[in-house]
Amino acid sequence: MTGHVLKHLGETKLELGPLAGREGNWRVGRDATGVLWLALDKVDSSINTITGDVLRELETHMAAAEANLPRAVVLRSAKSGGFAAGADITSFDRMSDEGAAELLAQGHAVLDRLEKLACPTVCVVHGAALGAGFELALACDARIAVPGASFGFPEVKLGLHPGLGGTFRLPALIDPTEAMTMMLTGKTAHTDRALSLGIVGEVVEERHVAAAVHALIENGIERHEPGLKARALGFEQARTMMARQMRSRTEEKAPAEHYPAPHALIELWEEHGNDHDTMQRGEITSFANLLKTPSSKNLRRVFSLRQKLKDTARGEDGVEHVHVIGAGAMGADIAAVAAIKGKTVTLSDLAMDTLGRAVKQAERICHDKHLSPAETRDVLDRLMPDPRGYGIARADLVIEAASEQVEVKEKIYADLGGRMKPDAILAINTSSLALDRLAKAAPNPSQFAGLHFFNPVARIDLVEVIRSRGTNSDTLTRLAAFCGAIGKLPVMLSDYPGFVVNRILTPYMLEAMMLMDEGVPKEVIDSAALRFGMPMGPVALADQVGLDVGLKVAESLHERLEAPMPAISNDLREKVAAGNLGRKTGRGFYDWSEGTPQVQTDGRAAPDLTDRLILPMLNAAVEVLRQDVAVDADAIDAAMIFATGWAPFRGGPLHYTRTRGTKAVTERLRELAEAHGPRFAPDDGWHGFS
Repeated sequence: MTGHVLKHLGETKLELGPLAGREGNWRVGRDATGVLWLALDKVDSSINTITGDVLRELETHMAAAEANLPRAVVLRSAKSGGFAAGADITSFDRMSDEGAAELLAQGHAVLDRLEKLACPTVCVVHGAALGAGFELALACDARIAVPGASFGFPEVKLGLHPGLGGTFRLPALIDPTEAMTMMLTGKTAHTDRALSLGIVGEVVEERHVAAAVHALIENGIERHEPGLKARALGFEQARTMMARQMRSRTEEKAPAEHYPAPHALIELWEEHGNDHDTMQRGEITSFANLLKTPSSKNLRRVFSLRQKLKDTARGEDGVEHVHVIGAGAMGADIAAVAAIKGKTVTLSDLAMDTLGRAVKQAERICHDKHLSPAETRDVLDRLMPDPRGYGIARADLVIEAASEQVEVKEKIYADLGGRMKPDAILAINTSSLALDRLAKAAPNPSQFAGLHFFNPVARIDLVEVIRSRGTNSDTLTRLAAFCGAIGKLPVMLSDYPGFVVNRILTPYMLEAMMLMDEGVPKEVIDSAALRFGMPMGPVALADQVGLDVGLKVAESLHERLEAPMPAISNDLREKVAAGNLGRKTGRGFYDWSEGTPQVQTDGRAAPDLTDRLILPMLNAAVEVLRQDVAVDADAIDAAMIFATGWAPFRGGPLHYTRTRGTKAVTERLRELAEAHGPRFAPDDGWHGFS
């Protein structure tokens, strides 16, 4: 079969070369000029992953190419979604049990064989090339990107570093410090950045891929020569100095005690960065050792929790048009995110200037998400200011994000009664109000539920989907699918004071304020939380959330919960009354006028300080589990990790409880209750928790 065959996938046409048919996970064929095309098409999967069978089949194709050398070899993906999402994470536990170092060595041998092939090798990348997928691309002589391509090593988020040659191939290709930064942070290089770094040699539209490949082969692939910095870092002293700086910066964000992987990578590069072979052997050993660490096991658990929430979000939402009521900070962000993901959105508010600010905010979010000017224009075309609310009549989903006052919301719902479509869903974005009461005012209580987004909406993935007593199952299924359609992770909950996240988080912040009332400096309090592994201390977090929001939630929980809560501090009330609401006003407990305040870890904390902050969260987590607010402990752990960044290397609050020991936690709670009051008394749910 000769000539080039195009595979049509919606509006996307992937240039896959001459497809002679599927051979396992690969589509294979030679064109009339003698170029061998290998298109990865993972069997029974919507995305490509680099698994043992994929690599073994690639080795077979390499052997065939060595026996009958083609003019060149071109690797790419046959799937419209992207090149490859990396390794199959679910195989890592089995890999560790079966002898990880030996399995890694086998994978290295395949990529080494590709790298040494006696003809040019080209990798064409559309979509994402991540982890092992990126490493496969790096083993080729050249890389061509289609607009929208991205490259990255997210392994650090799994408590690992690259394990199939990335630690030495990327620093050999681009500026070594840029390469190390990518691996240490897990950040992605999008198309333009990848081109400027030298990861790819050119960027071409899909329709020009074949021509670009043949031109590259015809003109010859230039061998990369290391630059001045790379040559300088070939000397041990220079690398040691650079490694010292990397180690210091990394320790600030990822302490070695909690996150050993980036520190292992720095040590590996410092010791062997000038020697390909020893670096390769060191990478294999280091990766195999990291697989066994509690940090990596828990971070891989976090990945599994994410996948479970994604599974909840699968299906059709039946939502093409969204109408958002309220263009304040939350409503504006919800509208922007929905429009970015392709929904038609109308946005209403009583104030025209608020609508104007919402449109500008949408532009900023588009910029932060690396959308092109044309893509941003399309988003803004889909996002329509609608001060009179005409879009309500056409909307499949109405999201109410107005003021957190029951009377205001009840008035809005009364007006919606004759305006919404019969099958449309009404969802409320609230952090503290009781849904069962508001459902009585909704036009159709069976099609009413909560969609609790977190601020900032564009960056926090989790959404709490809350059912009231009357919500029907179809409404919940559609809302979960809507979350998936806009790139969010839905956790399905029952109505309860504070739902899950705020119920667990509020005691943490209120206890911090009680400690301040006792004379403990806020920096010492926040430092204790940071040392435990929280991404932000409770005092800074209160400022970030907004002290007015925090006060509202705290008052609601005090009114509605039977369990004792920490008292609401007078200092909090005074700051809210004075308009010092935290980050959004520039001042709260901290001064935010010059950006995020920096809190250094501090060793002055009293011995029980960390437990006073953390154990009330564990107690509240057991309470919401006992009350059947969430389906299981995994859902609670996922909610806390993806909404708040709760110490992910510990696997979530309830997983941490099991690790520390239920008996040890409950005994410590009793000690704290004796010393500080009944708010620490163990919840009844501990009796059935294991």
